[in-house]
Amino acid sequence: MERFFYRHQPMPKLRIVLFAGLGSAISIALLGLFTDMSNYAILMAPFGASCVLKFAVPASPLSQPANVVGGHLISALLGLLLHFTMPGHFAVAGLAVGLAVMGMMFMRIVHPPAGATALVGYSVATSWSFLLFPVLTGSALLVLIAAIFHKLNGTVYPLPRP
Repeated sequence: MERFFYRHQPMPKLRIVLFAGLGSAISIALLGLFTDMSNYAILMAPFGASCVLKFAVPASPLSQPANVVGGHLISALLGLLLHFTMPGHFAVAGLAVGLAVMGMMFMRIVHPPAGATALVGYSVATSWSFLLFPVLTGSALLVLIAAIFHKLNGTVYPLPRP
């Protein structure tokens, strides 16, 4: 039973914890500001989860730019396709998430928060413009903000090509 409660992550340094929280807060605040200034939806809930990866574990393959932007895009596309072909059923919402996971794995762009993007695309998106605003614009801005933040912080992001 204790294995369910064991924490495998090592204790991070306080500096890293503070920078992860600050980077996440700044990123979401900027996306909110850009939304207000542009009158385009640029902020959506799955981006909060993307910040966890981008700032708490920036060296993870799941945090890299191709995964963030590509994962959100493929998931949104699949969610929208199902929304417009088979709307309004909880089982199809599950199918949207399942297909998004399969699509991300097949394309090698797994980004766990994008599973929620498929659900948002299926459940609440009303037009194909969802792909551009907030998905593409917001995820690309998140990557840019994270790259600048990590550069100023002295953290390597994105990972160099092997």
